[in-house]
Amino acid sequence: MAERTVLLDPTPTAPVPVRTLTSLARGLLRTTRPRQWVKNLLVVAAPAAAGQLFSRHAVIQLALVFFLFTACAAAVYLINDARDAEADRAHPVKRHRPVATGQVPVPLAYATGGVLAVLAPTAAALLSSPVTAALLTAYLGMQLAYCVSLKHVLVVDLAVVTTGFLMRAMIGGLALGIPLSRWFLITTGFGALFMVAAKRYSEAVQLAGNAGATRALLTEYTTGYLRFVWQLAAGVAVLAYCLWALEEGGVPSAGVLPWRQLSMVAFILAVLRYAVFADRGAAGEPEDVVLRDRALALIGLVWLAMYGLAVVNW
Repeated sequence: MAERTVLLDPTPTAPVPVRTLTSLARGLLRTTRPRQWVKNLLVVAAPAAAGQLFSRHAVIQLALVFFLFTACAAAVYLINDARDAEADRAHPVKRHRPVATGQVPVPLAYATGGVLAVLAPTAAALLSSPVTAALLTAYLGMQLAYCVSLKHVLVVDLAVVTTGFLMRAMIGGLALGIPLSRWFLITTGFGALFMVAAKRYSEAVQLAGNAGATRALLTEYTTGYLRFVWQLAAGVAVLAYCLWALEEGGVPSAGVLPWRQLSMVAFILAVLRYAVFADRGAAGEPEDVVLRDRALALIGLVWLAMYGLAVVNW
């Protein structure tokens, strides 16, 4: 009687996580990165600088714009995680993301992201303004192009992520019809580039030797180049902010103290404090640096107070 040989698979299949409506909802929420929603508070930056935060119309519009931008960012995160599920499994941190672990099925992530990407600009057109809807549509188009191909283009990937931050800062002013200062745009744009380049630099340092498996473009950048970019961006952001602070616009300050000029000190200290983490390669998660470092948080509060006093001309 002939013997039958049974071949066993040497690599056991990973267990498929049990999915319930509750676990799916939690997974989808985690995929939208709630901790990063703090970035969308940039929508109040332009109205705050113009001193137009406290009318009922402004509060309603800014709350709406914050919600819609959060929905657009969530759509991008969902689609990005669905596309990158395989690569994320090789990342020491990203492998715990719900799509990478299988908690959220890839088709569901695509579908939810697609629905949000359609609903957010449509709601903006109906409830806000055509300009707001156009900016959200442009943001979605740019970020989805980044997910598909632009993330693999040297330098362009830095510009796209930076522009996303700049759009957040612009949309609040556009929704309320507030003219945007050139110094405001330059400071915001290069401040964002500083944080983006510092994040890439930190990733390159932390993932040395394994960068290609997690973010292919990191193998194309050198840590020296990324250091140059974040140092250059920090310098331009500080210079632009100082020029704004020293520009009186033809109207002398009537405040108790020259708060605009004094706020330069806090702004520069904040940049220098953040640069400590960038230099250590520990700025891979900017929101963690901002929210967890007490000294940086205190400097930020002092700057915010001075900035507010300058706006109200107290």
